[in-house]
Amino acid sequence: MRERPTRDQALMAVARIMAARSTCNRRQVGAVLAVDGRILSTGYAGAPSGLPHCSPSVCDLTTPCTRTVHAEANAIAFAARNGIRMEGATLYTTLSPCIDCAKLLINSGVKKVVYAEQYRTTDGLDLLRSVGVIIPDLYA
Repeated sequence: MRERPTRDQALMAVARIMAARSTCNRRQVGAVLAVDGRILSTGYAGAPSGLPHCSPSVCDLTTPCTRTVHAEANAIAFAARNGIRMEGATLYTTLSPCIDCAKLLINSGVKKVVYAEQYRTTDGLDLLRSVGVIIPDLYA
């Protein structure tokens, strides 16, 4: 008999699929917002709606990106546009949130963040922890 994935494993798999949709050339990131194991919203990193996708002619990969909307922000924006309440939600993301996304997550009511890979700085995670957002230590 096959081993059934946990909810965290299943939702992280969905985040990885969303990351594959990312149009950012620097980093492919996907995110899922869920409550009680049920998906509320998804997002991936890429240019704002209606703008050209990232490409070498549009993006300079030698400098930090300023045009991509992060996966977490896109998931929050979709939920907000569609009247989906995020209070108490869990975020599943392929990359831990940056400081700006952490601020959005706090203000949207997210209570737990599960990530697959750590971002280059821990500022976002530190801020989330400082307000009591649960972040399982998957690397212990």
